[in-house]
Amino acid sequence: MSRNVTAYVGAQIHDGQQLHEDHALIIAPEGHVAIKHIRDLPTGCGVQMLDGGLITPGFVDLQVNGGGGVMFNDDQSVAGLRTIARAHAASGTCALLPTLITDTPARTRAAIDAIAQAIEQSVPGIIGIHLEGPHLSVARKGAHDPARIRVMTDEDLDLMLQAAANLPDVMVTVAPENVTNAQITIMAEAGIIVSLGHTDADIDTCLSAFDAGARCVTHLFNAMSQMGNRAPGLVGATLMREDVHAGLIADGIHVHPATMRVALAAKPGPGQIFLVTDAMATAGSQIDRFMLNGREVFRKDARLTLADGTLAGADLEMPRALSVLVDDVGQDISTAVARATSAPAALLRQSDRLAHITGDLQSPLYFKDGFSSPQRLNADP
Repeated sequence: MSRNVTAYVGAQIHDGQQLHEDHALIIAPEGHVAIKHIRDLPTGCGVQMLDGGLITPGFVDLQVNGGGGVMFNDDQSVAGLRTIARAHAASGTCALLPTLITDTPARTRAAIDAIAQAIEQSVPGIIGIHLEGPHLSVARKGAHDPARIRVMTDEDLDLMLQAAANLPDVMVTVAPENVTNAQITIMAEAGIIVSLGHTDADIDTCLSAFDAGARCVTHLFNAMSQMGNRAPGLVGATLMREDVHAGLIADGIHVHPATMRVALAAKPGPGQIFLVTDAMATAGSQIDRFMLNGREVFRKDARLTLADGTLAGADLEMPRALSVLVDDVGQDISTAVARATSAPAALLRQSDRLAHITGDLQSPLYFKDGFSSPQRLNADP
């Protein structure tokens, strides 16, 4: 075995599903990765000793509005997508769905076209698109422009189906108030990840949408009907349906850690709660404000708000979400990392090649001290 093969020893290793102790990460020069017990290191390999820490796969983020100072709503270009993907790669995200929030039909088409071009040009990290709106409920609009929220038409549905036929993955956030169950079924059968969000629908309406093919919920607890003693809402429907997945913004601002703890305990699976950043242009940048659909968003104390105080996305990157989940919510490291890797990947068509540390993938991540400053591991360090 060539010494160009490197064995990283001394850290815990998460393979995307579970945590391994007393194992080594083996990386060959061509990028092939394997995990072996430290008793079974390849003969003649180089050994790189690590002082504790954690090795993980790259993260998968299904809700990314922007990064590196760029908002997808403002810049539907391959160059803009490169900037966004690069900003999130710096904090460990290897696969993401650039997310266009409620906008005009022209911008929606431009966004889909830009994603197709980015994938054709093999822009690292871009795996599809998430269209969060415009078919939402004005009653739960959040920071979405109410003037652009509308009912899904046949033309809109055709555009979604064309996108699903041409892109690896398409995720669409809709509200039952502005889409029909028949439309949900058509999208689901075409392979679209239909997610409920920004809705004030009651539990029966939400359960009916799940039966029609919706299999996910966008940023659980935020911009949706809440769980009350007599009106369980979308939150209650999500927690009771074992087959439904849900994204969670774990910044400690959008959802209280105690609330997260209760939700995680109430929903063991197979439908999983997974982490999303809902990141805006601020991710990977030092900007303190940016524009969203003609309105200024302000960054202060890790919070993004419109002028009236409405939360407008999150000032969040995946490592901090993991820190909140482990340190503030009390989630064990093994399960927390899965919520940023294999759990979101399970919703995707290419789930078999994402969020697994073995095989031929991007360089694994190494966190030496908590979830901060990830390093990429390669052969011949």
